[in-house]
Amino acid sequence: MTSLDQAHCEACQADAPKVSDAELSELLRHIPDWNIEVRDGVMQLEKPYLFKNFKHALAFTNAVGASAEAEGHHPGLLTEWGKVTVTWWTHSIKGLHRNDFIMAARTNQIAAGAEGRK
Repeated sequence: MTSLDQAHCEACQADAPKVSDAELSELLRHIPDWNIEVRDGVMQLEKPYLFKNFKHALAFTNAVGASAEAEGHHPGLLTEWGKVTVTWWTHSIKGLHRNDFIMAARTNQIAAGAEGRK
């Protein structure tokens, strides 16, 4: 299997299948530090990242945003002083798709190289 952080997102339509329970368990093994949140019945992946200050948090936000734009798959990003909360889910299917796990793994990769992490 290709490492998730090296994989690319596939185009996802409203009729694309959500990840199955078995797929969910397997994919979560690759991103164990992410949490599953359910909001308004929609399952989402979420993780907070801590930084030394707002400048570093904003730089990380911009790096995640650039990666998201390149893949055409966009997260929820909440940037605060010293903290960025990243949330991935697939809007068109109102739940989780493999793309979300790819981008969560890629977000971890970006964070590993980010300056100013706590």
